[in-house]
Amino acid sequence: MIDVNWAGGDVTRAGGTRARRGAGTPAGSAEGVPAGAADAGTEMEIPAAARMGTAAEIVATVARSLRRERERAGISLTELARRAGVAKSTLSQLESGSGNPSLETLWALGVALRVPLARLVDPPRRGVQLIRAGEGAAMRTEGAEYSAVMLAACPPGARRDLYRVRAQPGAPYVARPHVAGTVEHLILCTGRALAGPEDEAVGLGPGDYLLYPGDVPHVFDALEPDTTAVIVMEDT
Repeated sequence: MIDVNWAGGDVTRAGGTRARRGAGTPAGSAEGVPAGAADAGTEMEIPAAARMGTAAEIVATVARSLRRERERAGISLTELARRAGVAKSTLSQLESGSGNPSLETLWALGVALRVPLARLVDPPRRGVQLIRAGEGAAMRTEGAEYSAVMLAACPPGARRDLYRVRAQPGAPYVARPHVAGTVEHLILCTGRALAGPEDEAVGLGPGDYLLYPGDVPHVFDALEPDTTAVIVMEDT
């Protein structure tokens, strides 16, 4: 059985066939997300185990994104550097893929280009994506003990609904396909669960993040009592 809390209301659903159970999930803790801005010394730190890509791949993503957004805005390298308050040489290095941008610099460039930070650092993804607790491209600060991992960026014009889920072992919740193009983001908070497309369900532990298509049959199967999760349903 699965209890879904949304916008102050409780909906209880049960039933469906049991999905296959996968392998266990290593324990881990989720990365904290800062509520405010980072210090000027913040740099992107890419853990060796990150599945979102290597440091070189992410630097290359930033380089491509900066060139794309600057050309879309129709402004020169010099003008963007002036608007963002960064050195032209620094911006030139970033666009060539040879720089290591600080979080503050990326925020400033995003503001100058009138795009969210996610547009610069997170490339489009398709299908199922799994980020285990403790993995991902972490942005850290030297001034405080916190870090932020961008799990997913919101596409332009998309709508997102946020759900808090609590489920018990037993019959899994099997959801029918939603509107074409729907995707779901799931972060497991407590317990263990098998989740994702019915034929590709993945074992999850606390802090794990899973992105999967919501326009195919998908399952949430609690493996421990009082398993909880946050699910974001996104559609365009």
